[in-house]
Amino acid sequence: QLQLVESGGGLVQPGGSLRLSCKASGWDFDFYYIGWFRQAPGSEREGIACIASRENMVNYGDSMKGRFTISRDNAKKTSYLQIDGLNHEDTAVYYCAAKRWPESNYCALSEKYDFWGQGTQVTVSS
Repeated sequence: QLQLVESGGGLVQPGGSLRLSCKASGWDFDFYYIGWFRQAPGSEREGIACIASRENMVNYGDSMKGRFTISRDNAKKTSYLQIDGLNHEDTAVYYCAAKRWPESNYCALSEKYDFWGQGTQVTVSS
């Protein structure tokens, strides 16, 4: 079982950048692939990116390529989401999630994830 804690959110001006972190506690972090999602008020949750458990395979959601960069450090049991060029439409609660998978080079945003963090708020405002 994993517990996930996101951090790094906050208030940022348009055009700014943030790096969100997702710190895991528990066992076998490197057997889980990690996904990042966000949900804005009144909107459905949308997938941003996912990263495979032990290889550098990533997938990005539609319209998420370019300004978002996902990464992970298995030694630190942490995943990161770098967001550049923030705009008002990026205001949302950002979540990370983990899914255990037998293959080390696979991830998908459409799968049902096993564990979720509590989320971190990102607000873009001048």
